[in-house]
Amino acid sequence: MPELAPQLISAFILGLLGGGHCLGMCGGLMGALTLAIPPEQRGRRLQLLLGYNLGRVLSYAAAGLLLGLGGWALANSPAATALRVVAALLLIAMGLYLAGWWSGLTRIEALGKGLWRFIQPLTRRFMPVHGLPQALTLGALWGWLPCGLVYSTLLWAASQGDALDSALLMLAFGLGTWPVLLATGLAAERITALLRRRGVRIAGGLLVILFGLWTLPGPHQDWLMGHGGQHQQHAPAR
Repeated sequence: MPELAPQLISAFILGLLGGGHCLGMCGGLMGALTLAIPPEQRGRRLQLLLGYNLGRVLSYAAAGLLLGLGGWALANSPAATALRVVAALLLIAMGLYLAGWWSGLTRIEALGKGLWRFIQPLTRRFMPVHGLPQALTLGALWGWLPCGLVYSTLLWAASQGDALDSALLMLAFGLGTWPVLLATGLAAERITALLRRRGVRIAGGLLVILFGLWTLPGPHQDWLMGHGGQHQQHAPAR
């Protein structure tokens, strides 16, 4: 788990600072879901919003687990190095997206349109929402809405070569999206404005790019690992 920590941080940052894209893709849907809460349930708005988002995040984790099984098969083959390079490049590309320097990753949203045409009619069966089970189910269906940022993160998570790691990374990503979408549902504009500041997005994008560079296989990793080993070897005994 400790070796996965940098990737988990990256995944959380991707979700947190991808808020601008989330607002464009899901902000209207979140508003519609909030308005769909019956008047007698308005006092439970936060609980139902948490239900929506928990269901959505769990669907991300499930997708990560399923696609991660394919990544595991590739990781245990001669293609393992190429898989690591793909993971690093996707991470760098997502950092560029978060910083607002390149948005080409959004083009892959077309991959999920066919699946969403099948799922979307199912969402109408759970509206209006009368309780937490409906909110969880609706959120789980909502998680399959075509989204370039989600798909890019999913491909990167799957390229880690471990299905459980892929699920954990998608879970961390989903949790990172909570502040913006919950703030939208609760009309908390200050949080949304903070996360959309250009300086904050650039700083987060640069951090993700650094993680991507670290992921790339090469002599820099051998030097860092060797440096760490030498440091431990020469550490004074206590």
